Amino acid sequence: MREYKRESLLAPAFVAVESILEILIPTVMAMLIDQGITGGNMDAIVRFGLILLLCSAVSLSCGFLAGRFAAVAAAGFAKNLRHDQFEQVQRFSFTNIDRFSTGSIITRLTTDVTNLQTAYMMMIRMGVRAPIMVVVAWFFSFRISPSISMVFLACIPILAIGLCGLAVLVHPVFERVFHTYDELNNVVDENLQGVRVVKSFNREGYEVSKFDRISRRIFKDFTKAERIMSFNMPLMMLCVYGSMILISWMGANQIVASGNDPAVGLTTGDLTALVTYAMQILMAMMMLSMMFVMIIISQASAERITQVLQEQSTVTDPEHPVREVADGSIEFDHVTFRYSDGSEKPVLDDIDLTIPSGATIGIVGGTGSAKSSLVQLIPRLYDVSQGTLRVGGVDVRDYDLEPLRDQVAMVLQKNVLFGGTIAENLRWGNPDATDEELRHACRLAQADGFVQEFPDGYDTMLEQGGTNVSGGQRQRLCIARALLKKPKILILDDSTSAVDTKTDRSIRAAFRDEIPDTTKIIIAQRVASVQESDMILVMDHGRIMARGTHEELLATCDEYRSIYESQTKNQAGPDETGNPDATGTTGTTGTTTNPQATEGGAR
Repeated sequence: MREYKRESLLAPAFVAVESILEILIPTVMAMLIDQGITGGNMDAIVRFGLILLLCSAVSLSCGFLAGRFAAVAAAGFAKNLRHDQFEQVQRFSFTNIDRFSTGSIITRLTTDVTNLQTAYMMMIRMGVRAPIMVVVAWFFSFRISPSISMVFLACIPILAIGLCGLAVLVHPVFERVFHTYDELNNVVDENLQGVRVVKSFNREGYEVSKFDRISRRIFKDFTKAERIMSFNMPLMMLCVYGSMILISWMGANQIVASGNDPAVGLTTGDLTALVTYAMQILMAMMMLSMMFVMIIISQASAERITQVLQEQSTVTDPEHPVREVADGSIEFDHVTFRYSDGSEKPVLDDIDLTIPSGATIGIVGGTGSAKSSLVQLIPRLYDVSQGTLRVGGVDVRDYDLEPLRDQVAMVLQKNVLFGGTIAENLRWGNPDATDEELRHACRLAQADGFVQEFPDGYDTMLEQGGTNVSGGQRQRLCIARALLKKPKILILDDSTSAVDTKTDRSIRAAFRDEIPDTTKIIIAQRVASVQESDMILVMDHGRIMARGTHEELLATCDEYRSIYESQTKNQAGPDETGNPDATGTTGTTGTTTNPQATEGGAR
């Protein structure tokens, strides 16, 4: 509740006043009938009539204020709940994020929070109003007729047993429904992310049928839950009409027996008040029933939200963290890594590697050889399972996460740009970067040329995900963004795969000349991107099977030589400089790329 405690307390306070006044109205009405209308006393009619008007006006005002404060309190509660969940997700390591799907987190931030918001509003209004109405109205009815007031008490065990039975039956169904919502959101997210693939393979029908299958499961579960909860209303109406029949029958007998004499027994005004109290009590119980249903629905949502809020990040700051990274040296000391403790086979197995500060390291290997997993340990996106990983001579687990990640810039395999201008995206690397620094970083990444060609230059708006620029342009902007951090370690995870070899060579030359003191780790599929590295690692199944320079590996490593030959066998031949990538080889298949096709803005 935090800053909404005031509203959360005022709402039930006004509800309490409103409820008490509503309960007083039938008593005043009974007096008006008995003393004014039946007694023929005009002064009593006027007096009690004015009291009725005053009670109604005050009750109406309190109801309005209660509704207003309850709305603010519930909306604020939901806002804080969403904020706390999102903030918690930002603290998650990759291990934590792997436990929750994207669709699941979206459902918890939207549908689940909305359910709790509705339940919270009902609790601070109906949850206060209904008990007051039941207790105080029963007290007033007991004063009028103790025997008739016992009718209400007979309804309570019937309702309690019925509602508890419904809750036990329906709660597992709602839990299943919200898990199915997660699947539905995952399908939508996956479909929208891959909409170009869906359309290019003409698989719209398949995606629609997959969506319909999950939607049908939600329909069936919700129908089942609503069918069970539909017994709530007949049970309530049984109690309401049963009570009304008993009250009418008992009240009529008492009025006939007393001759409508207030001194002897029940009067017509008393019976009118009793009927009104009966309706108030039973309507209050119906409110409690509705609130009960909403709480059952929101209980499953509350459990799911609690899972996010109580999830402990596997990567945390130490008690006395190191706040400065001395240099870009990296040391893997017999490092083993598993994505989960229960995995039998490690992803990385006994990695022993020393990288001096300022060195350029190339990494090649087949798909699934754990190249990306290796570099993701450096900024502690994951923690090592065994062994020690040191950066700047210090175990990465001893660093404060913020300065460590400030000094390690990663350009991931899947490049992401956000909605906004090019300049705003670049300043993710350094919020305080000047315009000249932006241009310099883009020149290093070979991005300044195409940015200047846009009519608005660096103020060009990018669509969400950067879909209005080509893949190669997106990669170069992400490299420029990383360079703006001025990191001690720069990691390129296959992040030049969409650019032509000439541009790739220019980027590597800029790195060599402009940031010689930065440790550079380049993961690539094409040998041309790493062959000038100080050391090249050949990885296979989570192990370093060979290491050395380009020439050393050609002479000693069959796997490396096989990759190199498969990429160069279709070339016309090296240029006069001896550079084998001058013809534009792009990947492991030996095909060539037209640079204009790559940069032509294929959206």
